[in-house]
Amino acid sequence: MKSTSALPSFVRLSLALAVCGAVPAALSQTVSKIEASNPTFEELQSPSVGGNTSKKSWKPKDWLEVEVKVKLEPGRAAPRDGHVDRLTVRWFVAVENKIDRAGQKYFLMEKEVTHVNVPLDEDFYLSCYLSPATIKRLTGSDRAGKNSITAVGGEISVVGAPAPARFTSQGNTRQPWWQSPTMQRTNKYPLLNKNETPFKFLWWDRYLEIEAENR
Repeated sequence: MKSTSALPSFVRLSLALAVCGAVPAALSQTVSKIEASNPTFEELQSPSVGGNTSKKSWKPKDWLEVEVKVKLEPGRAAPRDGHVDRLTVRWFVAVENKIDRAGQKYFLMEKEVTHVNVPLDEDFYLSCYLSPATIKRLTGSDRAGKNSITAVGGEISVVGAPAPARFTSQGNTRQPWWQSPTMQRTNKYPLLNKNETPFKFLWWDRYLEIEAENR
């Protein structure tokens, strides 16, 4: 058997790279696991924001909020400050198609949101919203509710984590319903992040900071 020194230089280099690649991936992970709860739903009325303006008579309508609790378990290479720079969540919402009879059975709405200053080993919440106008168009009613939509799911990604985490209100995450061919993608009914709603300045410390799109 030939000694390593007797092998051609390119072979020795290949062996060295193979040895480096054999180092456990966990040693380079900033996040060992992403934990995500099932989505929860809440009906929220449009808030009345006070100020030095004149009073107006109006009847608040319903928003639908979907919320997920998340926790990042620190990995072996977790930063010393206990945070990672960014977390990205892609939301999926399915509603029954009652408009286009020639189309698929369900409409699929999507929204990607990037959050910054993400803490490790601490519970926090992610949320998305359907506006009163969207709810009225979908259901014909000003009242929101879990029955306004068919299903909610999503995928959470963090650089340095071994894999994304999925969450869903229906079925299981191994075969996510949002990959089904019965879904018809549409942008008719926009999903909104918290900063795009009148709840932007409410419950600030419960949720992650949202990265501005123009950064």
